[in-house]
Amino acid sequence: MSEKTLGNELKEQLMIKAENLGAAMSEEELDHAFRFAEGYKLFLDHGKTEREVVKEIEMLAKQKGFTAFDPAKQYNAGDKVYYNNRGKAMILAVIGTESLEHGVHIAASHIDSPRLDLKQCPFYEDTELALLKTHYYGGIKKYQWTAMPLALHGVVIKKDGTSVEVRIGEDIDDPVFCVTDLLPHLANDQMKRTLADGVRGEELNILIGSLPFREDDLSDRVKLNILKILHDKYGVTERDFISAELELVPAYTARDLGLDRSMVGAYGQDDRVCAYTSLMAALECEAPRKTLVTIFADKEETGSDGNTGLRAAYLKYFIADLARPYGVEGRTVLANSSCLSADVNAAFDPTYPDVHDRRNAAYVNRGVVLTKYTGARGKSGTSDASAEFVAEVNRIFDAADVSWQIGELGKVDQGGGGTVAAYIANLGVDVIDVGVPVLSMHAPFEVTSKLDVYMTYRGFAAYANA
Repeated sequence: MSEKTLGNELKEQLMIKAENLGAAMSEEELDHAFRFAEGYKLFLDHGKTEREVVKEIEMLAKQKGFTAFDPAKQYNAGDKVYYNNRGKAMILAVIGTESLEHGVHIAASHIDSPRLDLKQCPFYEDTELALLKTHYYGGIKKYQWTAMPLALHGVVIKKDGTSVEVRIGEDIDDPVFCVTDLLPHLANDQMKRTLADGVRGEELNILIGSLPFREDDLSDRVKLNILKILHDKYGVTERDFISAELELVPAYTARDLGLDRSMVGAYGQDDRVCAYTSLMAALECEAPRKTLVTIFADKEETGSDGNTGLRAAYLKYFIADLARPYGVEGRTVLANSSCLSADVNAAFDPTYPDVHDRRNAAYVNRGVVLTKYTGARGKSGTSDASAEFVAEVNRIFDAADVSWQIGELGKVDQGGGGTVAAYIANLGVDVIDVGVPVLSMHAPFEVTSKLDVYMTYRGFAAYANA
């Protein structure tokens, strides 16, 4: 066998080595990754809205010994608590052996995803068809939401204050719904629109019925028949939908993608892939050195506003409440804390190469992505992690043999985007974005690599125990 040349030795020492995990991982590791993906797919199917994800997280956390957080209580190392914020956001904490004044480790993902929300007065009838008006949520390509099966998920708060959960379209015997689209034979004018305007927001109307109530002297008989069906099933009236949160999401389940079954295709992987991987790391964490705080936030896709988004004060107050029984100020804890902002990045897509800087893009099957900064055009709207903290995370991952890569969200002037990182950094915390590369991000059917998902979980686990 020939010896390495000086050039090869220098290349190993001095240059970044990028390799496909499919070739680098052992058969045992590949098996672990594929089995990990089975639980992930179930998580995606069980939680298609932020409310459903919070319920799933709370159930899994209780099974692992987590109890509801009591701000008056002083906890001991190894204790596990959860804080449920209005059923739409969640915080888990595993108390560490080190004093809180030295800071905590934070992992922060979001559990909302782009979708179609019902308007407050959604029901109408036109030409003897019953339809629902919607307002899309988050950044979507509107044309992607037409002519596909949709399920209706959410909650209705009735006039008497009782709550009714709705989930129609997921069981094989359930009906589904859809946004209709024009046939190509009659779409000449539509096809002249720009792609962004090909389907307009007010055209995202949901077809829900066509049979009339069987009484001839009534108007809106199809709408009335639909309302009767809903009243018979749920006891609700049209007025009750004013105080409802109902979402249309894709009706299909998470599936293996590719003949080699190496990928997961599903709705809502941005950002439930980072929610699941950080959740699994938190559930398996027993006695960390630093207290581990894992956040599952709402409203990221619309700017993190509102009392369940991370611009709100609930994280700051949770840290303050956690620290107060020890005589430690919350601001002291935050000033000495660090955070992995658990969010996805765009995977390089060879079909659309021109939007990426190949040297700084994330790639499928190369591991968890570290994104030093996000933002757009001059890094606007980003926290931009410090060199010191980037190096610290690199060391943690290297010590645990976690495969990682760097990523940037497209070319400098191409676009960009943001995460929750800036809002946590505003509290005085060191933050970097860490997550999974995703193909077709924000589409109703997103794609991730099982190997990247597994490596991201291992990254969060290494950080939790560092």
